[in-house]
Amino acid sequence: MDLHEAARDVLTPLGYEVLEISVSSGRGGSGGKGQGTRRVLLRIDRLDEEVVSVQDVARAAGVFGLELDRLDPYPDAYRLEVESPGAERPLVTLRHFERFADLLIKVRTGGETLTGRVRSVQDDRITLELVGGGDATTTTIALDAIERARLAEWPDSPR
Repeated sequence: MDLHEAARDVLTPLGYEVLEISVSSGRGGSGGKGQGTRRVLLRIDRLDEEVVSVQDVARAAGVFGLELDRLDPYPDAYRLEVESPGAERPLVTLRHFERFADLLIKVRTGGETLTGRVRSVQDDRITLELVGGGDATTTTIALDAIERARLAEWPDSPR
């Protein structure tokens, strides 16, 4: 079962973008069983690019919680956590890179992690000005070559 797709199916019509969903099994719980409660983490943004409010988080949690109840993906208990993008916001689409241009990001590609500022987005490619070293160096990466990308600094005002 693809939880990302399930979340997208119920949350996109409500105006939310599913940035990421992860599932981690609990460890070291109480009661001597050595097991904790499974955690389902859903990170959302608003499609209109406004700031995600507490009400947005509560609404998305309620709707996706009902969908999880319907799908019943786990035999044991789980804990659903819904969050706004936060300080380590994932960058997934070209629009994300455009929206956060000039900010410092961390990108994992080809097994290495690069840190730089988004300088341009064209077609399906992102150009970064890398930090570190002496001279300004740029590199261009295809979106589909990016394994993971996150903000490394937060903007002064919401974007």
